[in-house]
Amino acid sequence: MVTQTRNMLLNVGPSHPAMHGVIRLIMELEGEKIKGVDVEIGYLHRAFEKMCETVMYAQCFPYTDRLNYVSPLINNVGFAMTVEKLLGIDVPERAKYIRVIMSEISRVTDHLTCIGASAMELGAMSVFLYMIKAREYLYELVEEITGARLTISYVRIGGVKADLTAGFVDKAFQKIADVRKVLIEVDELLTRNRIFFDRMKGIGTISADDAIAYGITGPFLRSTGVAYDVRKANPYLIYDRLDFEVPTGTTGDNLDRYFVRMAEMEQSLRMIEQCFQQIPDGAVSGELTGCLVPAAQMVDRAKMGQTEDLIEDEVDLDPTLQGGTKRYHDAINADQKDVVLPAKENTYGNIEGLMNHFKLVMYGHGIRPPVGEVYFPVEGANGELGFYIVSDGRDLPWRVRVHPPCFPIMAALPKCLVGGMMADMVSTFGSVNMIAGELDR
Repeated sequence: MVTQTRNMLLNVGPSHPAMHGVIRLIMELEGEKIKGVDVEIGYLHRAFEKMCETVMYAQCFPYTDRLNYVSPLINNVGFAMTVEKLLGIDVPERAKYIRVIMSEISRVTDHLTCIGASAMELGAMSVFLYMIKAREYLYELVEEITGARLTISYVRIGGVKADLTAGFVDKAFQKIADVRKVLIEVDELLTRNRIFFDRMKGIGTISADDAIAYGITGPFLRSTGVAYDVRKANPYLIYDRLDFEVPTGTTGDNLDRYFVRMAEMEQSLRMIEQCFQQIPDGAVSGELTGCLVPAAQMVDRAKMGQTEDLIEDEVDLDPTLQGGTKRYHDAINADQKDVVLPAKENTYGNIEGLMNHFKLVMYGHGIRPPVGEVYFPVEGANGELGFYIVSDGRDLPWRVRVHPPCFPIMAALPKCLVGGMMADMVSTFGSVNMIAGELDR
């Protein structure tokens, strides 16, 4: 009797506990050794780019929320700055600082989730709980400013939806201190843990040359020793005024990617603290000069022509709209009536403001960038996140394309996995931080 030895094909995903979303890996195994990998993506394709070509520019933000939904604020900022580049407009200084603060908070929530989930898959359940606790601290800050936790749609073309709330800075400093305590605990639990170390060291290695050849950016590239970071290489907003380092690794393995993300969180927290020290004063502590009028009452008075006293009054808004009244409006939005919605008091209290509002939200009117095409990159949590937009002069984009940092990493995944053991696939894939919403678009 002749015994035949053949490799085995093992289907992992698209719904598998270690897949971080919907993706399918077809593994060719020789025993427990990986001989080949076929990566199949696209299970979460929602036609993000094509959908953006069917709606007005301002309506694209909810779609951008759903790219990397673990750090949606960075997606918002990237799309807004691409359209602003097309329009040739700049935003006020305070809005720039707010965008950086919210982006860095978002980056930390992303890294916390990545490390927490990866550690859990290697058996460190406590670390996952600690990291999610720390993420919750930051989500409370995000919720206070944006009114939401995940699908935030906070950034606007020409500014942001709302200013920082009163007392936000003190709360943020306390949350930053709380997050740092958690990071110290996790460092003590993981970094010198023999099981975690052995499962990560020398596993899933990629060289700097290969990473560059694949077009990889972000922590995955920096783990190989290449210090490329969009915030340093092509500074935007106020990143050139901040003192921060770009952490790098040496070997490009799973352990280096863990170290890089842990160090990047500390750098992000430092940047947030510097922003609070440098941010120009806003109207957070400003005095109310008129009366606080409920929105419905202000609208009724305007309908009756009783507008004389409304000039000094401030509207009392729903919590999700607060921070966008005239007291804050000019400090966080560009002075562009053809781009930025008017303060709510103007929309509710006079016909000029109401018409301005309608002109910006009605199909066939809206924001109309000049004919042209632009590409603008920001540093996303996983690397360079870029938007490419072509305008034909109408109020909706003619073409929208996004460069998702996950995509080249997934192309290089077989290079990291082949030759390793099947069990190592879990730790390597976890270090990728694949976000299907961003990858599949």
